[in-house]
Amino acid sequence: MMILYPDIKPYREQRFETGTHHVLHVEESGNKDGIPILFLHGGPGSACEPFHRRFFDPEKYRIILFDQRGCGRSTPHANVESNTTQDLIADMEQIRVELEVDHWVLFGGSWGATLALLYAQRYPETVKAMVLRGIFLARQRDLDWLYKDGANRIFPDAWDAFTHNIPAEDHDNLLQAYQDLLAGNNELARMSAAKTWSAWEGHCATLRPNITVMDHFAEPHTALSMARVEVHYFSNNVFIDENQILNNMDIINSIPGIIVHGRYDMVCPLENATELHKRWDAAELQIIRDAGHASSEAGIVDALVRATDSIAKTLGESA
Repeated sequence: MMILYPDIKPYREQRFETGTHHVLHVEESGNKDGIPILFLHGGPGSACEPFHRRFFDPEKYRIILFDQRGCGRSTPHANVESNTTQDLIADMEQIRVELEVDHWVLFGGSWGATLALLYAQRYPETVKAMVLRGIFLARQRDLDWLYKDGANRIFPDAWDAFTHNIPAEDHDNLLQAYQDLLAGNNELARMSAAKTWSAWEGHCATLRPNITVMDHFAEPHTALSMARVEVHYFSNNVFIDENQILNNMDIINSIPGIIVHGRYDMVCPLENATELHKRWDAAELQIIRDAGHASSEAGIVDALVRATDSIAKTLGESA
């Protein structure tokens, strides 16, 4: 079984002005002359972590990571003004142009996969291939699964904790209820709501309970941005049309792709990946039989590292 590549440090870190009040943290590692690959973190509202550099052979890839608006080391933290899907797509294109990248590979999981697909549909001429994990199509049914009826039946105990401080009459609109809590004046109540919101996703993320994953979701800096940005995006249908990704797959049908999805993914059910694969002729679907949603699960790591190695070999041979 493949494991992550050894830990590496960035050879360059930059701050990118966006033209709004948002300033992005962008870093590069690996081979300066390698195949450019852009890592897209999940959430929306999560951030890049050091282990994210390790899915790629550092001798073959120029590894580009950035924290999306309101996330990680980008500033201002947890801010949702001028923060939409279209803004993030524009940020990605700005990064590509400023780093003088002609074409690149996109690598994203969950919300990162959503963003990769939407960017590719907007700028298909810039994308050489994609490796996508834990597909999230951002349809109403996908939001309802996690925040209305679906995952709650698999994790009823975690669901009780998630809804405990929400009045029963507001359970049909938890997004609005959490939005109100996160916008309140009580700082302790805001942080409590943020950690509870983030913990719900953490409980659903792995096939087996994983304290490392739960600790990451519960970390206050991460929890606040996850909660505020996710509620902002999900309350606005992630700023795209219903079924937009599947309806526009003809634009990117010929771009090579590898889809990796855990069979027991309780955040983004496998049906997301199978529906995408049906509309993407150039993509290969790998269903990981003993995994859930998290990129840190052993079967997912194995598949993702094999996928990036395969893409590097294919692109190297065609160069």
